[in-house]
Amino acid sequence: MKKSLKQVNRNTLILHVTVFVWGFTGILGALISVSAIHLVWYRVLIAFITLYLYFRYTKTRITVSTEAFLKLFFTGAIVGAHWILFFYSIKVSTVSVTLICLSSLTLFTAILEPIFYRKRISAVEILVGVMIISGIYLIFEFESQYTEGIVTGLVSALCASIFSIINSKQIKNRPAPLISFYELLGAWVWISLYLISTNGFNSDMNLNTSDLTYLLILGTICTSVAYVAGVSVMKELSAFRVALITNLEPLYGIVLAFLFFRKSEHMSGGFYLGSLIILVAIFLYPFAKAKVESRKREKQTADK
Repeated sequence: MKKSLKQVNRNTLILHVTVFVWGFTGILGALISVSAIHLVWYRVLIAFITLYLYFRYTKTRITVSTEAFLKLFFTGAIVGAHWILFFYSIKVSTVSVTLICLSSLTLFTAILEPIFYRKRISAVEILVGVMIISGIYLIFEFESQYTEGIVTGLVSALCASIFSIINSKQIKNRPAPLISFYELLGAWVWISLYLISTNGFNSDMNLNTSDLTYLLILGTICTSVAYVAGVSVMKELSAFRVALITNLEPLYGIVLAFLFFRKSEHMSGGFYLGSLIILVAIFLYPFAKAKVESRKREKQTADK
């Protein structure tokens, strides 16, 4: 029992560190000088090479069926779009605005998941959705100068929701690092094709020493290592605990942004009120959902 509790505590700490690292990606995105699309091109290249080296080191078999490869490869296009929009949003607004918009992932998933799996949208999901929409409305009202960043941040969250729902089905058949590897490869290929078609490789892709350092941290620690660590702890932790801790990402990111950029991250009172509403909604969501599911199980047991 003590050993089990120790493992749970250790994995909880690892997950907190992992989520903290994810929150740091926004800071790196703001610090790297190249455009959002070139930044993501470098990031996914570094990340899938790192994962490939990890597979070689652990002697992991990475072959998949043609059907699985194509599904993951095309999903990679959505992953790439999500990251490009995420970093573009940071560059035209602020890290705080982008991370709060990314929190709407919960809203999009609550709406889209029942559509994908032909389920009813629960009252809890409707309530959470209304709260998140209210928070986003307040941010739009008080931070209208960042409209472009808010819109691209929300579309980024929509893309993240779509590939998360797709991956929730893929994870049942193959390991998460393998899914990530082929999706990252797909993202890199799709972005490369876009850059070729638009002569994007002829534009400024030169990296200074700082850019290269930040990209290596982003591609290895913040992507490959964090992803593998985040998946590994799921063997010991409940889905509820994982969801709850993962929801800390925007909070960690906003605190880091304030520490790094100070005045440029100062927002209006309306922004903080809207952010508070969104954060309360995403924190309450796993509790409310767990309670509803518990009542359903109790009712089913009673009916038997």
